[in-house]
Amino acid sequence: MIVGLIIACEVAFWVLLAAGLAFRYGLRMPRTGLALLLCEPLLEIVLFTVTAIDLKNGAEPDWRHGLAAVYIGFTVGLGHSTVKWADARVAHRFAGGPPPAKPPKYGTARTVHEWKVAGRWILASAVALVLLQGAVWYVGGAGDTGSLRAWQQRMLWLIGINVVIAVSYTLFPGRRPGGGGGGDGNTVDTEAGAGRPSRR
Repeated sequence: MIVGLIIACEVAFWVLLAAGLAFRYGLRMPRTGLALLLCEPLLEIVLFTVTAIDLKNGAEPDWRHGLAAVYIGFTVGLGHSTVKWADARVAHRFAGGPPPAKPPKYGTARTVHEWKVAGRWILASAVALVLLQGAVWYVGGAGDTGSLRAWQQRMLWLIGINVVIAVSYTLFPGRRPGGGGGGDGNTVDTEAGAGRPSRR
């Protein structure tokens, strides 16, 4: 049931996002579109509630409960930036908005960008860690919390990887090819319909 609900929440996230943007730009009903977008957090509340009830009813904690905590954490940490990413591209394509800016490629601007991205992933992992620890405490010493602890280890690894990536850009921010001048290396994305970002 938990896995099915996670899948349903993910599908509902994109359905609400598409519907919200359609009302906001296609049908010129920004308030309705905003209301649909603001419904996104309700999905995580539902998933959290169902997971807690499942554990309270005596279900043995396993990887599915851990996955639910991770999903909620990632939605908290990355959901807003995903909505902004989609909104900028739909606004450009259908409402005459400016072309979405690509991430800076060089110098201090790139370093700052990578730390912002790392911050979002670290927030996602930290929220997941807190939820997982809450589940561990909720189950208590009588239950098997090994699967929950395993998810916590994965989140710690993910935090470490993002910190290493951000630090590498701090130490080696990169320079323009050919030794060009400073600047922040910003470019403009003329392909508004480009694929979903990875580290943006």
